[in-house]
Amino acid sequence: MSRRTSLLAIGAALLCAALAGYYLFVAPTAGPTTSLFEFSDPPLSAPQQAGSAVSASRVVPPTLAAVASGETPPPPPSTAELQAAHMELRATLVNIICTAPPGSGVHSISASGSIVTGTGYVITNAHVAQYFLLPRKGVSCKLRTGNPAQVAYEAQVAYLPARWVGDNMGVLVDPAPHGTGERDFAILAITGSATKTPLPPQFPYISLASLPPVAKTWVVIGTYGAEMLSLTQIVSALSPTIAVSAVKSLFTFGTSTVDVLTFGGSVAAQEGSSGGSVLGLGGTLLGVVTTSGAIGTSADRSLSALSAPYIRREYQAQTGESLDMLLSRAPTEALASFAPQARALEALILTTLPPAH
Repeated sequence: MSRRTSLLAIGAALLCAALAGYYLFVAPTAGPTTSLFEFSDPPLSAPQQAGSAVSASRVVPPTLAAVASGETPPPPPSTAELQAAHMELRATLVNIICTAPPGSGVHSISASGSIVTGTGYVITNAHVAQYFLLPRKGVSCKLRTGNPAQVAYEAQVAYLPARWVGDNMGVLVDPAPHGTGERDFAILAITGSATKTPLPPQFPYISLASLPPVAKTWVVIGTYGAEMLSLTQIVSALSPTIAVSAVKSLFTFGTSTVDVLTFGGSVAAQEGSSGGSVLGLGGTLLGVVTTSGAIGTSADRSLSALSAPYIRREYQAQTGESLDMLLSRAPTEALASFAPQARALEALILTTLPPAH
């Protein structure tokens, strides 16, 4: 299939999804961030304080406590640092687009991700990666790159936390999903080219940071934000959104670890931002965007990201090995190892979806 034919097929699927309904997800107002929108990328709601209103079928989320930094904020970035970060994000940011046929009970999405190894591992959100487990529902997912985004790669799930799936059953069909963003990360592996262009011998990538930033650290945030675009523009004219920001606050799911980074108003706080990159000026990936407040102007909005050290800790807690061990393996090996769990998670997710019609 040609690239043009692929784009036309994606456009048709997105238009069918739009006819089925345009969705706005709103979270409780308690907590350090506010609401979650998304037609093009429906994530869970922002982290909440204990006791916030949640669906009766959900467990009350853990307290998300502030973490004191105590370190001197770094100086503002130089023009050269910003230009270098901008170029790095452009080279490593991917748009994740998943299309679903009408009547499948699943909505088409557009989200973001970051290439984190030269072998083609991509980090994004669990609520995005779960779509890759639904081919039996007719869901087709591709990775797109460039400006504007164009179909580039095929990918599969190399890791998705089973605990996240278990804690978020039915999120695909819930009209007002609630959650904390806890464990909302996943690893994809690029498996092939989606065009006639062969895969590169090595992908450009951003290494996942090992240490958290301090409050007020300057970062560059990269996403494929799609809120301001029509469906036709998402298909044919989706460009990266790059924003400079500073870490506003640090939060923890536990007692003192830096698990969540929050940011103030930003143009990156829009639909399609989930799974986006939070790049430190030292050239490492400090966090992965999970939620954003989408009410009001850009200045009124907020953005949250899981910190890279949290993702590392949680992966090791769930698997018993370091994330670097996974990322050092050949993608084919990692996919083969995760395949039995992927099938089990697929079966679990399918039990929450309505029969196709």
